[in-house]
Amino acid sequence: MADGQLERAVGVPGAVLMGLGSILGTGIFVSVGIAAGVAGAAVVVAIAIAAVVAICNGLSSAQLAAAHPVSGGTYEYGYRYLGRPLGLVAGWTFLLAKSASAATAALGFAGYLLAALDAGNRTTQIAVAVAVVAVLTAIVAGGIQRSNRTNAVIVSATVVGLGAFVVSGIPSIETRHFAIAIEPYDLLHASALMFVAFAGYGRIATLGEEVRDPQRTIPRSIIIALIATLAIYVAVVGVGIGVVGAPAFASTSAPLEYVAARSPVRYVVAVAAITAMAGVLLNLLLGLSRVLLAMGRRGDMPRALARVDARKSPRKAIVVTGAAIATLALVGNVETTWSFSAFMVLLYYAITNLAALRLPREHRRFPRAIAAFGLASCVVLAGFVGYSLAR
Repeated sequence: MADGQLERAVGVPGAVLMGLGSILGTGIFVSVGIAAGVAGAAVVVAIAIAAVVAICNGLSSAQLAAAHPVSGGTYEYGYRYLGRPLGLVAGWTFLLAKSASAATAALGFAGYLLAALDAGNRTTQIAVAVAVVAVLTAIVAGGIQRSNRTNAVIVSATVVGLGAFVVSGIPSIETRHFAIAIEPYDLLHASALMFVAFAGYGRIATLGEEVRDPQRTIPRSIIIALIATLAIYVAVVGVGIGVVGAPAFASTSAPLEYVAARSPVRYVVAVAAITAMAGVLLNLLLGLSRVLLAMGRRGDMPRALARVDARKSPRKAIVVTGAAIATLALVGNVETTWSFSAFMVLLYYAITNLAALRLPREHRRFPRAIAAFGLASCVVLAGFVGYSLAR
């Protein structure tokens, strides 16, 4: 079946879990430490600022997806409201940034797994990364319902692990670690870095063609996912900094494992890190393949990628996506900095907000001021990240 429609099989719980599966990955296990290194204990404030920006952007994505519940996300909205050039910029920005992120997640999965087993070397890590890409590609190619069930298991394991981390760490919190000295530049830089840690909610919009009752499900799911993420981030980072202090929390590439190293839940946290990387990879396979599907429909990619099989799955787009991610993982040196990722994601969501400003009145669910604030926030935060990259 060419250019067929995908199956609407995802309700609010599944969409929320897909959002959480996209968000609770590198952001909570790595980037919180990077942001703490920039802003110290004020990273908790930076998380709140990032959440406000993410909610504004999320509302823009939600009303666009509710008005046009098709695959492709901002690529599709840019095309409809801003013209082909900005649509292409959105599509390629997403593909380039998220393919590298997916390969990094695969290598991260392999690294955490081998570290937990106290085994392996760089060659083994690459082999495991390619293997997990192949397994998850097969699951995603099996249809949205199978992907949804797998994601629910993965996210549940991650949330249980993070909950155990918080509960076990509360008795060891020292209030002296929360002395906050706020430097405006550092605070905004950290806010930009933490915004990327929220950005996975956009996967709900990217999968708009597979959501039941999209006008109701998409806005509700995005808001629930963002509020849940804010609560999880504040709790986890608050406990982490409260136990060891911001300098120590920022001194390692695996801050949660560092905090939990002497805790009875250290193995639970290790499992949560492994499942979180798998969740990010699964959801990026879903999101990237749907953008490829949308680009194939418009002829910006080979039209064969727009084919939908009998299971209502864009199998060709999924296989191409998996192959590209596996190839990047095979190189074994996928080192895109978080700051570069932040800049690319902020550009992507700036286009989202710009498209939301063009929505006709009959499709508008929220005041235009929300999209205007989201656009301005993305531009300002991207400027701080761009400046830091140029220095």
